[in-house]
Amino acid sequence: MEYWAEIVGQTDAVRTLDRAAETGVVAAHAWLITGPPGSGRSNLAFRFAAALIARTAETRESVFEQVRARTHPDLGVLTTQKLLIDIRAARDIVTTAHYAPAEGRYRVIVIEDADRMPERTSNVLLKALEEPPERTIWILCAPSEADLLPTIRSRARSLRLVTPSPADIAKLLHERDGIDAAAAERAARLAQSHIGMARRLASDEGAMQRRDRSVELALGIATLGDAMRAAAALVKVAEADAAALTEARDLREREDAMRSLGLAPGAAIPPQMRSQMRALEEDQKRRATRSLRDGIDRILTDLLSVYRDILLHALVASDGADGGIDLINREERARIADRAERWGPIRALAAVSAVETARTRLTRGITPALVLEALFAGIIAAEEPV
Repeated sequence: MEYWAEIVGQTDAVRTLDRAAETGVVAAHAWLITGPPGSGRSNLAFRFAAALIARTAETRESVFEQVRARTHPDLGVLTTQKLLIDIRAARDIVTTAHYAPAEGRYRVIVIEDADRMPERTSNVLLKALEEPPERTIWILCAPSEADLLPTIRSRARSLRLVTPSPADIAKLLHERDGIDAAAAERAARLAQSHIGMARRLASDEGAMQRRDRSVELALGIATLGDAMRAAAALVKVAEADAAALTEARDLREREDAMRSLGLAPGAAIPPQMRSQMRALEEDQKRRATRSLRDGIDRILTDLLSVYRDILLHALVASDGADGGIDLINREERARIADRAERWGPIRALAAVSAVETARTRLTRGITPALVLEALFAGIIAAEEPV
């Protein structure tokens, strides 16, 4: 099972997909892989896609290299940098589903973030799933089955992933990436078992510093003025994080596009080629917008871990227990204990609920700064005496 070694904590899922991808086995024509953020849905989907395409077990790794680079002719990918998957993109990918495999056993189409399909877009896909081509397999990824239309769920074989343990993720970071064991443990714990975020926290000092800054700001709020300043500062933290993720990629994409047009990097763009570059720039702007919102959501996830720690500490204290409380933010144990003593369980629970409300507001397109201001203002209001 070395081919699946990078898939962490999903033993049953790997066993199922490995059997389905065996040569000579007729695999289901559609799969729905669900699991919490960071459980490795996309990684598993692309590994499975390569295993289905490869004609032999020995060629899986070489096929996967092409699949990972999105260059294999038998792979189709539907994803988006927008909040929702565009119906035109869905129609285009459905059209390619009828192509015969060029090199492999199957043509495989992966839909990342299938939960981002509105009903009209989902209905386009539904027609393709109702009359599937013989040698085309669909792999859909979503947080849960409830995020898709029941008619789509009923036409796909579901595979539910579990949340990998921090210990398993830390072991992967240590053994595969050479991360110091202590740093790997801290990153896995603070990432709350999100594999991609754990890897980033462990390997990118700037990412860890930005997370520490978010926690520091949240724990430093004492007045309404502090709340407004913290909201503004956290937006800047998210902007810096989004820029760190997108700037290098944007530059690389622009250089690749220039080369594909026969132009040297930095050269003047002829008028007849400007429309292609404008399209790329518009895509990059949309990605930057989504990256910022994703960054705010990551900050809210980090804040949720802080308030969860405060709630846990407050509950343990109210029961008269002491000793080893399993905190996520162990480095802030003293400040968490102080806040738990001042708040008590009810206010701590209200703060947890407020973060969940903020995340819901973010998904509805409300300005990130307003989302954070409302969150912190509500928490401060709850602290004031009645």
